[in-house]
Amino acid sequence: MRTLLRGGAVLDVDAGALRRADVLLDGRRIAAVGPGLAAGDARVVELGGRTVMPGLIDCHVHVCADGMVPYPTLFPSLVAARAARLLHETLMRGFTTIRDMGGADAGLRRAVEEGLFAGPRMFVSGRPLSQTGGHGDMRNPADACPACALRAEANMMVVADGVDGVRRAAREEIRRGVDQIKIMASGGVSSPADPVDYDQYALDEIAAAVDEAARAGKYVAAHAYTPTAIARAVGSGVRTIEHGNFLDEAAAALMATRGAILVPTLVVYRRVVQHAAEVGISAFHLEKAREVLATGARSLEIAQRAGVRMALGTDLFRAPKQYQAEELLIRAEALPVAEVLRQATIHGAEVVRMQGQLGRVAEGYLADLLVVEGDPLADLRVLQDQGAQIAMIIRDGVSAKDSLA
Repeated sequence: MRTLLRGGAVLDVDAGALRRADVLLDGRRIAAVGPGLAAGDARVVELGGRTVMPGLIDCHVHVCADGMVPYPTLFPSLVAARAARLLHETLMRGFTTIRDMGGADAGLRRAVEEGLFAGPRMFVSGRPLSQTGGHGDMRNPADACPACALRAEANMMVVADGVDGVRRAAREEIRRGVDQIKIMASGGVSSPADPVDYDQYALDEIAAAVDEAARAGKYVAAHAYTPTAIARAVGSGVRTIEHGNFLDEAAAALMATRGAILVPTLVVYRRVVQHAAEVGISAFHLEKAREVLATGARSLEIAQRAGVRMALGTDLFRAPKQYQAEELLIRAEALPVAEVLRQATIHGAEVVRMQGQLGRVAEGYLADLLVVEGDPLADLRVLQDQGAQIAMIIRDGVSAKDSLA
């Protein structure tokens, strides 16, 4: 089916500018972009001056973690049912592609591909790899039971130690059909025992994960906060750094040299602090959240000066997910709006290895598009409020929302 989006402005994310143009869709792809396109046999949608832009890409989500629900009582079937709701809500906010960084597996990805769940295009990490006592080891400091290392999050994490253990765990996730391998290379906010500045996994263990991923045509993403954790991961071949709040100039320079991509996730810390009581955050976790929140904007500025590419991530693991699009506003406090939109589109497409297919309104690209009221370059609030000002959402050429029909 062919559709002509006529009478609107197209967001050129590379130039950071709007230009008057029509957009012709042919099935899953964009057939043409330009002024005065002929409709022919295409269905015509009159845009009335609205803006056509690429669908948003969130490179760090957890759709199997409802931030408002504790884990111990959840059955896997209930997790999947809640994930279906979260996937639909994510799509309705204008996020047409997501990279799940822990929890979602190939089954959820296939459910979306087959139309069983309405949601964004998915790239899944399965279960992240953690060392004993690392960010994925959910025992409290008094719990000495090795068999309880994963406890309620047994479907969310893998504890693997030593080169052989890491290789085995990575191979298992690859067997299960993941798109990328995630490792925990430093302490984190939500784990019960490790401080944020605890650099994790030995270099040979990180290298083993990178080697296994590369031989399977995949890559490694590393949860890392400190400059040393970032440098150790990037120096071992890790492709993307998640969070990176304590990034310094030396680590940023190494990332730029190696072509590693940073995926900051600033909104989660702000919302964890604001909703601590509501989501049941302990005093220990709240203290860690405040620590990383204080440094977030600085890491953006350091990365930008060093020429490190950044993609958008949100990581609302233990926080209300309706604040997902707020990440755009937070980044705009430190960066130009045009750069923020590039991070949420073309840079995200590079992270999921779909450059040349996603992230632009251009001929030959997949038809993942938003039609928004107003100009996002002038006011990012048009992308807030759960997609209230998004008139159309098109994913893979199929309309998921259409208030112009």
